[in-house]
Amino acid sequence: MTTKNEDLGSSPQTTSDPDNTATTIMSSKTSAQRVPPPEKPEATRARFKVIAAFWAVIILLGLPIWWKTTSIYRAHLPFQEMVDWADGKSCRPVFPLEIQIAAPSMPDPEAQLLLRTTQHTLDDLNEFSAHHLRLKLTEDGDNTGYIKEETHEKADTALTVRLVPQDNLPTPRSELSPETTQLDVFYSPNQSPVPSSSNSPLSTFIAGELQRLFSEEKATIAHILSNGHTQLSENISRRLRRSLKYADTYHLAFSLFTPGPAPSSWAVQEAIEDYLSPLLQAFAPISNFTVDTQVQLYATFSPTAPLPEFVESQSAWTLKQEDLSAFVNAAEWPLSPSIGSGPTINFLLYVPDPSQSPMVVKENTATSWIIPQWGGVFLLNPPLPTENPSNPPHLSKDSLRPAFMTFSHQLLTLLGTPTTPTSLPFRLQTLIRIRAATLLLSASSTMGSLARLTESLPSIPIPATVAASVSTTLSHLSATCTHLREGRFSAALDNARVAETEAERSFFEKSMVGQVYFPDEHKVAVYLPLLGPIGVPLVVGLLKEVKRIVKGLKGR
Repeated sequence: MTTKNEDLGSSPQTTSDPDNTATTIMSSKTSAQRVPPPEKPEATRARFKVIAAFWAVIILLGLPIWWKTTSIYRAHLPFQEMVDWADGKSCRPVFPLEIQIAAPSMPDPEAQLLLRTTQHTLDDLNEFSAHHLRLKLTEDGDNTGYIKEETHEKADTALTVRLVPQDNLPTPRSELSPETTQLDVFYSPNQSPVPSSSNSPLSTFIAGELQRLFSEEKATIAHILSNGHTQLSENISRRLRRSLKYADTYHLAFSLFTPGPAPSSWAVQEAIEDYLSPLLQAFAPISNFTVDTQVQLYATFSPTAPLPEFVESQSAWTLKQEDLSAFVNAAEWPLSPSIGSGPTINFLLYVPDPSQSPMVVKENTATSWIIPQWGGVFLLNPPLPTENPSNPPHLSKDSLRPAFMTFSHQLLTLLGTPTTPTSLPFRLQTLIRIRAATLLLSASSTMGSLARLTESLPSIPIPATVAASVSTTLSHLSATCTHLREGRFSAALDNARVAETEAERSFFEKSMVGQVYFPDEHKVAVYLPLLGPIGVPLVVGLLKEVKRIVKGLKGR
């Protein structure tokens, strides 16, 4: 009890002394603001070493690894040279065509005079300097059209003109061989040039015939080079729009479609071997071909396609020309758009149902048409028996002949072959020169596009493979231009083909295309969440340590 009373008594004494209370509060604040003991030098040095070690690892190891693993390799490209090719400054394509004149029955002085007068007439008629004809006499009366030289770097012979004397011929006449590149010119001896005359009926005739034979080629090349001074430009444009882009290999797909169960087989291999293989072999210097065939039964028209209409005046079922584009039922007919790397050319043989036979195009009663840059269609109307009309179960090689002859002509059109003259070898030689010019300009344009792309986007990589492809492209472009200038067009096409392939490979390099769609903003969005939590403590610690060192230096 005594203790309790003492406690109760002491309480009033404590609360009643205000000076005592103030002293107690001041003592508490002083102890709270008491300065901690000074840091030992060993701890300071240890903290400095830890921070220095972290930054040393970052600077000496982390940054080099980051730079090495994230840096973009950009191989050196000759940008100016690439742009010069695209702008046409590095090469001006020219086409000097060598024409061989074989005149075995004409004396040499007379033949030389004929050559000079004809060449002079040709030069006067030519309005397109990039394409010109050079006349040359064959040696030793050789009518093959090739000069007997030791060198292998001779110009290609575009045409051989063989002069054949013929008595009692009022005017000269010519005949172009359908199977070779030889033009036979028949003339009367009195039509030959004489030294006192600057011209002759024979030289004028030969010059006019040569101009006529090469007029379409000259117009096509002028159109490709964008000179556009020819009257045939509209026809050339229409033909080029229908043809496919050049490829090293084309895939030919021959398909037999019928709405019923017959015919269920066809002698397609024999037809290809007899009617198409010679043409494909003739195209070997230009392109290669692979062939596939198929048969599709119960092939119906598209539900949205207009159905054939029976026209009594024509006694046939007709398709309107405006509806031909919807004839192919692409949704249900198994027509592959491409097989492998090259483009596919489709040739469709359609045998209509007996109830809708014969079937023709209404406006011109034609049974075939071309689908631009796709292929061709042929309507085969086989003869039907009077009783119980039905299609034959098998189509023989002879019955397929009209279709495959038409397919041959369609193939020539789709490949961009000139329509004149009638000689196929002559037209193929023309196509070689046209393709060489097209590929030269295409590869040059691709080089310019690649140069502008890599310069405008410095963040995309340029692999060493791209630099190698560009070097190969420029080398073959230069060789192409040289071969064209010297009249070696087959060699020019071979080099232009390589240049185009390498140019396309370099432009569509996968690693370059992927970086185009990965801008710098994406990189910032990736780095910030990773470096923020790590970088802030390191930077703050470094700043404090620098501040301590500066303060210590000032305190000395």
